[in-house]
Amino acid sequence: MTDLAMRTLRNGQTVGLRDLPELTLSSFREAILEGTRGGARLACLCAASDLRLFAILADDAGKQLRVAWTRLAEPKYPSLTPECPQAHLFERELAEQFGIVPDGHPWFKPVRFHLPWSDQPSPWGRDADSLPAVMDFFRVSGEEVHEVAVGPVHAGVIEPGHFRFQCHGETVFHLEIALGFQHRGIERALVGGPHPLSLKQAETASGDSSIAHAWAHCRLLESLAGVEVSPRADRVRGVALELERAANHVGDLGALSGDVGFLPTASFCGRIRGDWLNLSAEVCGSRLGRGWLKPGGLYQDLDPALATRLLPRLIRSWADTRDAVELLWGAASVMIRFEVAGRVDPIQAREIGLVGVAARACGVEQDVRWDHPFGPYGAHPISPSLAESGTVHSRAWIRWLELIESQRFLLEGLAELAGSDPDPRTGPLPPLAPDSLCVSMTEGWRGEVLHLALTDDRGRFSRYKIVDPSFHNWFGLALALRGEQISDFPLCNKSFNLSYCGHDL
Repeated sequence: MTDLAMRTLRNGQTVGLRDLPELTLSSFREAILEGTRGGARLACLCAASDLRLFAILADDAGKQLRVAWTRLAEPKYPSLTPECPQAHLFERELAEQFGIVPDGHPWFKPVRFHLPWSDQPSPWGRDADSLPAVMDFFRVSGEEVHEVAVGPVHAGVIEPGHFRFQCHGETVFHLEIALGFQHRGIERALVGGPHPLSLKQAETASGDSSIAHAWAHCRLLESLAGVEVSPRADRVRGVALELERAANHVGDLGALSGDVGFLPTASFCGRIRGDWLNLSAEVCGSRLGRGWLKPGGLYQDLDPALATRLLPRLIRSWADTRDAVELLWGAASVMIRFEVAGRVDPIQAREIGLVGVAARACGVEQDVRWDHPFGPYGAHPISPSLAESGTVHSRAWIRWLELIESQRFLLEGLAELAGSDPDPRTGPLPPLAPDSLCVSMTEGWRGEVLHLALTDDRGRFSRYKIVDPSFHNWFGLALALRGEQISDFPLCNKSFNLSYCGHDL
């Protein structure tokens, strides 16, 4: 049923909307449920303003994507969430954005607290924008059970988010997370594009993942325009993405060390992270990689002379990183904390659709660079790094293994670029294919980044959907706190280090 009902695509492939078979609602639901039971993941579930529903299933083993769509006769349908927990947040988002009600959803409430984009009324009956986190929370009753509310204003210089704990003494029974404080309307602003600000809006979807989001956006536009990027430009993009990954993983390992009071690694990594960021700044002028990539190629090439100068700096940064992080693995007191805190059951990890570092820490072999290769990763593969226990230690260890792989990729990439001629500058893209759909995925440092676009009859975006890895993974943090001490929340939270703005979009 699933293979017949869903059109298969490669990552970054464009398909005409006329070539996508329209399913009945029952066939649409059956295709999603059969696919997820068979091991595929619900990578995206979204709607358009004319009550069309689109589903993207990632078949990682088969290295392909499956696409299905249906048109609703009315703004409601039987909820998928009771049988497919991966649909939980997507369905709440559908209701908020387009007023489409998933009947039977077990925990139905807003995601970002804004009015619907369409003419459909809000299913919560709100006449004006609500304040984030002003809603009913799940509560546990009983003697000595108490509630702890944390945020949205926090002690550190971090983004706002609200965390509501149900506790018995120090033991956490349940954690509910309410976000929406960083909602900027990026998806809606992209509709009608591409326009001069589209790339800037895409690369700022989550600031510390600027390269991952910019690359997904560029590949989507290139596919819709029928443009192929040169292998050299793809190699430079791969260097940019791995520099972004390395800087963030180094920062996280230092922050995890600080959360357990292990100051040597914490202080060293705080400085070394800057060294990795400065490698990106040397190329494009931005430590976050802003303004490096552009549709069709690069704004800033990595010419042979610059690649040659960066090689010794990369080697020094890696040597410092290795020395600092090996101190961490050698500290027994740190390992005792890491190994027992924040476990996510691997079965639950698959059920809720975790991605990236959080998934691989639970033994889920899922990495877009390997499963759905893009850019240089087909010719220069990076194998997924895996751990099994799903604890803080596993999430830290995955970061370390990925740092090793990134360093290898960067050394090879810079050496190759040092011996090749720069590409000629690229001009503007041709018009985009009209009445088409494209799905573009990259592997950001947190995990899978997905951009989906529908074009109208003029080749303009009629719908633009972004799925940051944090959207998949916030509920994983809630599961990691069940049965834990509430004092372990900062450590568990940092081991996921999810994006508030990437969720809120």
